[in-house]
Amino acid sequence: MPAARLTLDPAFVVTSLDRRIFGSFVEHLGRCVYDGLYEPGHPTADGDGFREDVVELVRELGVSTIRYPGGNFVSGYRWEDGVGPRDQRPKRLDTAWHSLETNQVGLHEFAKWCDKVGSELMLAVNLGTRGVQEAVDLLEYTNISSPSAFSQQRVANGAEKPFDVRMWCLGNEMDGPWQLGYRSAEDYGVLASRTAKAMRQLDPDLQLVACGSSHRHMPTFGAWERTVLEHTYDDVDYISCHAYYFMKDGDLGSFLACATDMDAFIEEVATAADHVKSVTRSDKTMAITFDEWNVWYQERYRDVDRITALDEWPEAPRLLEDVYSVADAVVVGNLLISLLKHGDRVRSACLAQLVNVIAPIMTEPGGAAWKQTTFFPFALTSRLAQGEVLKPALEVPTYSTALYGDVPLVDAVATRDPETGAAAVFLVNRSTEEPVTVSIDVERLGALRIAETHTLADADPLAANTREDQERVAPAPNDTASLDDDGVLTIELPPVSWTVVALSR
Repeated sequence: MPAARLTLDPAFVVTSLDRRIFGSFVEHLGRCVYDGLYEPGHPTADGDGFREDVVELVRELGVSTIRYPGGNFVSGYRWEDGVGPRDQRPKRLDTAWHSLETNQVGLHEFAKWCDKVGSELMLAVNLGTRGVQEAVDLLEYTNISSPSAFSQQRVANGAEKPFDVRMWCLGNEMDGPWQLGYRSAEDYGVLASRTAKAMRQLDPDLQLVACGSSHRHMPTFGAWERTVLEHTYDDVDYISCHAYYFMKDGDLGSFLACATDMDAFIEEVATAADHVKSVTRSDKTMAITFDEWNVWYQERYRDVDRITALDEWPEAPRLLEDVYSVADAVVVGNLLISLLKHGDRVRSACLAQLVNVIAPIMTEPGGAAWKQTTFFPFALTSRLAQGEVLKPALEVPTYSTALYGDVPLVDAVATRDPETGAAAVFLVNRSTEEPVTVSIDVERLGALRIAETHTLADADPLAANTREDQERVAPAPNDTASLDDDGVLTIELPPVSWTVVALSR
């Protein structure tokens, strides 16, 4: 049986944990909003039409921040359509996803829903088909309390107090030819800088996000970040990253190693940002928001789901409703490990998306809501990660992959709360066939005991929770975990597995 050794030391602190790393993403796409979080006729619907069963699951998931309303959707969105009396709101063609948008859920409704689930609202502005003035108008409507036209319109629409949204995205994936109004890095950098400066004239304390590359393999990656930040470095607080992964051609070994691609992506964006910092002689270090990440089987959408007929514009069609396996959940858990390991630069992240659309939560109209496999590593990491991120010293054998070369068989990260001494260790075993025994030296963390363990694994790595079998997969306690008197924690990790061990005094 392969073996690995891990050493934890409270002196090896990467960063304080920013809870925004446990964010998510809601876009007006498919059944994410309609039939997902909003279904007025559902037996659990509250007075605002929101499904209470979904609210409870989102609370359990532990989502800190929710990016809204897109995504590709935002580049054609008129925010004014989603405010005011619902019976007067127009229906619009959403060309991003070839659907009909009813606008029954807009800013007011979604902000109220965020309050219900205990999450912070993050807004994106349309810089695809709109510009500076529209962004400032939305900011005035959202955040300003003075008796101006837009703030008074907000009051008339039922919200006397401003929504006080702090974090704003300046467009979405503006480097992508699929995006309405996409443009060159030079053009976008100029527009983003002008928009940021205008928004700060209204509300100087905003936290603003400039669009980075849509993924690491874009032909303009790297050059895009450099050019955009040359225009915006002093104007914004974050540069964004987006990445989606899926198993290609049945290559499970490479798929389980894809967090190494996320690691490289983060480090390369940080390098590009630091180059601009040096050139501009700025005192600020640019933070990263990984505001779209997940497992997404995009090839299935291209082959099956896409709607193209000119006279067919369905409301809330079933789009991108991936059913996730144990292997997918292990990858999601590993991607969370990568985000935590880079928490000194990645200060915000959004699992894309939240309900039905490539999501950890699934629903049926008029029926049940259930947890996908990917729900579990996210919910447990959000609950158990506390305080500071620790960089472990890891001794582990490697294995060979077709896509990423030689990769460590085990990946891990840890957190520790300096006030309580509580700690958590998050681990994945990437082996497709063999368990791995891991010895973890926690002596330097002080006298501890094992508080709880959870392992997500299955004899069938493709097992999933489906509409027909909603509880097929769930994490279980790991009874192999033991902690000896010398402060060495030993645990066996099954093949294709994600594990967390929580320690307390």
